[in-house]
Amino acid sequence: MEQETALVLASGGLDSTTLLAYVIDKHGAENVQALSIQYGQKHDRELTSAHMVAAHYGVELHTLDLATVFAESDSSLLAHSAQDIPRESYADQLDGAESPLVSTYVPFRNGLFLSAAASLALSLGCSVLYYGAHHDDWAGNAYPDCSQEFVQAMGDAIVRGTGGELRLEAPFVAWSKADIVRLGLELHVPYVLTWSCYEGGEEPCGTCATCIDRQRAFEANGEIDPLLQEPAPKSSTTWRCPMPDAE
Repeated sequence: MEQETALVLASGGLDSTTLLAYVIDKHGAENVQALSIQYGQKHDRELTSAHMVAAHYGVELHTLDLATVFAESDSSLLAHSAQDIPRESYADQLDGAESPLVSTYVPFRNGLFLSAAASLALSLGCSVLYYGAHHDDWAGNAYPDCSQEFVQAMGDAIVRGTGGELRLEAPFVAWSKADIVRLGLELHVPYVLTWSCYEGGEEPCGTCATCIDRQRAFEANGEIDPLLQEPAPKSSTTWRCPMPDAE
């Protein structure tokens, strides 16, 4: 049977890096490519991590700039937003909040990512697209575009829209972040290369929701986040998403 080729959405964070390691273990590095997306986030630290992770595994990293789509959004995750990143867990943010969504939710971001990734995957001749959504992100509806229902709907759309040539896989969608770290430790994922914090800088802030979730996931496995044990490594060059040529 011919070996499948895969495209992995790779943000440079803990979840997608574990997913990349899982997919490489399953398909072989020679059959895997990665995609990282600039969407106007407050910093490019996670994109630098995606670059380093791809280099570590020896896989090709494709990049897209979709920032203009979110130019009108006021998500606190975006560079042009005047809102500060919340310094509390997702559960605390949602408790008693007027909005059913956290302020770091970017409107239908993952729907856009998956649509763009599906188009690229098909163009590259891939037969499977991997997405690192997990239970902790959609529990309580913090990020509805990570939910099982969303993944199922997007999976159906991708199969239908590609004539059955491409399918979507989200193997962690029912997993906790602690489950993901457990697998990553087994696969010897280089977590020191990854970045999860919503803030940039040399060290994680430790107080944003994603930092809190990350620390708890390592603690649940009896481990300490390697980023809290040693300085994060730096890429030899700062990664920048290539801009399209002017007309």
